[in-house]
Amino acid sequence: MAAPETDTETRLLDARELASWRGMLRSYVLLQRDLEQGLDERHGLQHSTYEVLMHLSDAPDGRMRLSDLAKLAVLSRSGLTRLIDRLENDGQVVRERCATDARGYFAVLTEEGRERVDAARGEYLDEVRKRFHDLLSPEEQAVLGDVWTKVLDNLEPGLKP
Repeated sequence: MAAPETDTETRLLDARELASWRGMLRSYVLLQRDLEQGLDERHGLQHSTYEVLMHLSDAPDGRMRLSDLAKLAVLSRSGLTRLIDRLENDGQVVRERCATDARGYFAVLTEEGRERVDAARGEYLDEVRKRFHDLLSPEEQAVLGDVWTKVLDNLEPGLKP
């Protein structure tokens, strides 16, 4: 029996596709690097730490299930566990067992953690505006928001940021 024919020709990206793909990747890496450097220099925070504290700060009662927090912060469960261990040792979060699920835990932001994220947040958001939003019109921001929603809905159906 003959093997089924397969299309082995690589479909290359055209110039427009390549510019949009490489532009997104390069912009993300450079923005991430610059924003993390600012957080580290001025607040002693890694970007992932800031993200976790920020999500907790925005959550009702400053608490989230660890599994939900890992998804929002785009961290593996083990990566989040190590980060929560450090934040707990530093007094910025506490862990609480979930009353309805014996295997589940919540991360709960402490007052010290809230003060730390609040101290960094204004400056961080100013940098986000300066390095990203101020370069775009409101219409361009809306288009990008729609684009990223479409991409993220494909990658993580049902997850709301």
